[in-house]
Amino acid sequence: MSVVNMAKNIKEVHPEYVVCFKVGSFYHVYGKDSYIISYLFNYNIKEAKDNIATVGFPKNALPKVISKLEKEKINYLLIDTRNNYDVDEKSDNKNLNTYAEKYNISLKYIRLKRRISRIYEALILEINNANIKEKLRRIEEIVDEE
Repeated sequence: MSVVNMAKNIKEVHPEYVVCFKVGSFYHVYGKDSYIISYLFNYNIKEAKDNIATVGFPKNALPKVISKLEKEKINYLLIDTRNNYDVDEKSDNKNLNTYAEKYNISLKYIRLKRRISRIYEALILEINNANIKEKLRRIEEIVDEE
């Protein structure tokens, strides 16, 4: 069974846990969990199989990730793929778990960040066009209003 499929199965049982899968010298998170980790650590989201969002980080970053998840009171599971998907570590904040709240915040953040990136990419594509200065001037006016 692939890690993505196993992630889906584990999330059915633990929907409000960030589930980190140890794969070689990296940890990977999938789906909603990737939005939370990306938001908290500014890691890039990539698309895995079946268009599932994923974030990977090196295992030496795990103490930082765990510390932040504990500080934010977000439940988590650490799963070792080489050891029959056994749980290496589990944190359960019971009714203090902020997973749902952090997911909603991170989803809004990631969506806005993607919109800004699309605008940036569109401007870069037009960098040699004659009207780029006018577009930039209009954008700067809006930004400077704040």
